[in-house]
Amino acid sequence: MTASGCVTVHGELEVVPAATRSEAAQALKNFTAAYNAADKAYDPALDEDEVTGALGAVNQAGLRARQKNNPDGNANHRPLELTDATYVIPEKAGWPRWFLADTDSNRDQDGGKLDTRWLFAFVKSGPGQGWKAAYLAVVAPSRIPDFAKDDEGRAKPVAADGPGLAVAPKDLGAQYTGYLQTGTPDAFAPGTATSVWRQSRLNTRRAGFSYQYIDQPLNSGLFAPLALETDDGGALVFFSSKHFEQQTAAQGLRPTVSRDVEALLTGEVRSTLTKERISGQLVYVPKKGAGTGKVIMLNRLPGLTSAKGS
Repeated sequence: MTASGCVTVHGELEVVPAATRSEAAQALKNFTAAYNAADKAYDPALDEDEVTGALGAVNQAGLRARQKNNPDGNANHRPLELTDATYVIPEKAGWPRWFLADTDSNRDQDGGKLDTRWLFAFVKSGPGQGWKAAYLAVVAPSRIPDFAKDDEGRAKPVAADGPGLAVAPKDLGAQYTGYLQTGTPDAFAPGTATSVWRQSRLNTRRAGFSYQYIDQPLNSGLFAPLALETDDGGALVFFSSKHFEQQTAAQGLRPTVSRDVEALLTGEVRSTLTKERISGQLVYVPKKGAGTGKVIMLNRLPGLTSAKGS
């Protein structure tokens, strides 16, 4: 007990590194082993304790679907290898705590010609809890900014309200989903997951069918945004969102149901099929007044999490 009467229990009031490097390395090792076991058997139970948040939702739903369609497991399993790992570990007080693992994988596209880094955000929700992977982003090395460091060489976390940024981390989900719905606020730079995707949805056409899209931010709990300050005063931010696509058929027609959709389907598809997806995004947010002021989408990882027929 201090003179002020405050008590520090398990470090809740003390600013400390979120993890040691050996602890971070062990978390990555545990995740990789569990992910490979789950992918080989198509069994979500084998890695459910190693994932959470947006990545967990996508991972678990995908495994459930593949398990239903392939009960004997993954005949084409190729183990995921994560090497050349570096760990970006911020200092903070309280929970949750988190760190970034920047890794090389054996899943580069084009036979290794297109080099990418796999960035994982690992979260620990409280004392006695385990580390879980909450976000994954696949990014070209040249697009990863340098991180700001404190006097001890630790990364600097950015608060959810991030007052010095063009868009606060807590507002990214609402601004992104609002943009997809209405085109405003136009806070995002043009790209495949912003302007191109919005335009393709507006132009979706199929005779006898209508399409409706609903987008929702996910900002709290397991889906809270995570942000690190960059050298230029901006931030690298992970955030989550949910997206619905409803397809309605004219009389005498029926929406097409793929095997992956059917595996997660509830209800009977007569005239309407509604798909729910969750996605995790990684963006670079400039500081207020810098450059164009636009948020740059670095990666988006979506996955089908449920489907409903009516």
